[in-house]
Amino acid sequence: MVEYRFVKIELTGALPPKRPVEDYHKVIEKNAKEGWRLVQIFSPVVAAGPFAAFYELIFEREKE
Repeated sequence: MVEYRFVKIELTGALPPKRPVEDYHKVIEKNAKEGWRLVQIFSPVVAAGPFAAFYELIFEREKE
């Protein structure tokens, strides 16, 4: 059985390119140390334009 973790990273800034409020590399490394494997980084666009609203990091691991 597999379990999933979803980590949302907000983006900041008035104009593109927006910047993540935290270093997603560090988030990936922290979760990897806990046994989570990165599956995907999802960045949905906002309705008003072709820019990402946030990053969502999707992790998985075998359920213990």
